Amino acid sequence: MSSFELITTFVALIVAAVLSAVCIKAIHPLLIRYAMARPNARSSHKVPTPQGAGIAVISVTLLVAGLSVAVLPVSATPALWVLFGATILIATIGAIDDLRPISVTPRLLLQAVSIAAILFALPPTLQITPDLPLWIERGLLLLAALWFVNLVNFMDGLDWITVAEVIPITAALVLIGFSGQLPLSTAFIAAALCGATLGFAPFNRPVAKMFLGDVGSLPVGLLLAWCFLQLAYAHHLAAAILLPLYYLADATITLLRRLAKREPVWLAHRSHFYQRATDNGFAVIEVVRTVFVLNIGLAVLAGLSIYLRSAITDTTILVLGGIAVALVLRSFSTPRR
Repeated sequence: MSSFELITTFVALIVAAVLSAVCIKAIHPLLIRYAMARPNARSSHKVPTPQGAGIAVISVTLLVAGLSVAVLPVSATPALWVLFGATILIATIGAIDDLRPISVTPRLLLQAVSIAAILFALPPTLQITPDLPLWIERGLLLLAALWFVNLVNFMDGLDWITVAEVIPITAALVLIGFSGQLPLSTAFIAAALCGATLGFAPFNRPVAKMFLGDVGSLPVGLLLAWCFLQLAYAHHLAAAILLPLYYLADATITLLRRLAKREPVWLAHRSHFYQRATDNGFAVIEVVRTVFVLNIGLAVLAGLSIYLRSAITDTTILVLGGIAVALVLRSFSTPRR
């Protein structure tokens, strides 16, 4: 990056943080009136709390990222604008679901269509594994992105946990962009999302005064999935796996365990490791602090995989990341005396 690009990225992050906080404060009275999250079987909160701060977080992220792309002579591909449109659509679906729950099938279908549109807009020359037929790779990417969008929503069930996930990841993506290993537009998206999440953090600090809601967690998942896809296309697949590894592991293991028990996976539950941690005696702040520190460690490992550029090293680093995540999951699932 040039000096001007570095400054623009930093300014984008700061502006996004300030705008996000201001917008959340402005819509707070409306959310109290129309969008209260009532405690249910999945909830970690005990009293009704307004949800929908994601309206501000996502709006600010798209606005700041879009303006940054417009200010600099960045190569804005058609897929980037499709991404912005798909983000708005998925946020709209989430907003409707926050106010009046939508059944699983139409929700998933609309999400799948949004993701498919993004993948269709990508150049056919872009492939992670050139030996694999393009249609198979894109099909697998569709399923992976659809799962990631929803798992971010599933994991957004504890005060500050999404903050502890998103901020280290997006900060790492910005640093990777500084090194020239990511498209500049992706670095702008990461910086804007990092800043918008920082602006949201004071409102979600335990005990939270506001939640993101599906209007925030679903499109956050989509934007992160895009960033990881760009990492994979830049031949940094290990980094793309390492950065979200905690969320991937917690959500996927929980899903597989519930499927094995023949539980209805579409119903609210408290089976995630971070939820079990609070049931096992961990304070909320201990859980999110652990997740935050783990994500910093995973970000460092991701950076090493990019810097060292070796298949053998990537395997070793992935194993180290897996061990770190496994230790945290084991800790969360062990009752405290």
